[in-house]
Amino acid sequence: MAANSSPFKIILGSSSVARRKILAEMGYDFTIMTADIDEKSIRKEKPEDLVMALADAKAEAILQRFPIGDYIKDAEPTLLITSDQVVVYEGVVREKPSSKEEARKFMKDYSGGHAATVGSVLVTNLKTGFRKGDWDCVEIYFHEIPDGVIESLIEEGTVLNVAGGLIIEHPLILPLVKQVVGTTDSVMGLPKALTERLLEEARSSFES
Repeated sequence: MAANSSPFKIILGSSSVARRKILAEMGYDFTIMTADIDEKSIRKEKPEDLVMALADAKAEAILQRFPIGDYIKDAEPTLLITSDQVVVYEGVVREKPSSKEEARKFMKDYSGGHAATVGSVLVTNLKTGFRKGDWDCVEIYFHEIPDGVIESLIEEGTVLNVAGGLIIEHPLILPLVKQVVGTTDSVMGLPKALTERLLEEARSSFES
């Protein structure tokens, strides 16, 4: 159901182009707000706990910008989507590469090997205060990644801005992906089925 035919607004709490694209593909109209949080200050042992804590912190940061009292009384029902993602390689959490050297090391590790993405989605109903989140995990297996491909990707720069320097939808990487156990949209940062389920639960909280 498209949001423009629904009695609620959606805010995507992310500056990610991939997440924007996925939510638009799902048929929703939405506005963008970004959360300026210090992600490095939030640490959890388990990747699932980390991405959930980060999505929660992003939601809190965005909610602080609203005059909630007035919002609950006057505003149309609004759902806020926040999310986060990390890459896990050999049990270690990887966030965005801190340098070209780190991105190069990450990709050399994936060559002929595998990694996982752990991503969270959190939906907050600004009208009712309802908040529900969950996480999703995908395993990605790679063929050998030639050095030339790695250097091209680093020069282009996309891999420097994504968790773990890991992308699978890029034309240079796509042929080198051996198997994806899970969904591509989840790897790109917003699992459609999970997002749809959480939006539905948050929508039904309008009636409760």
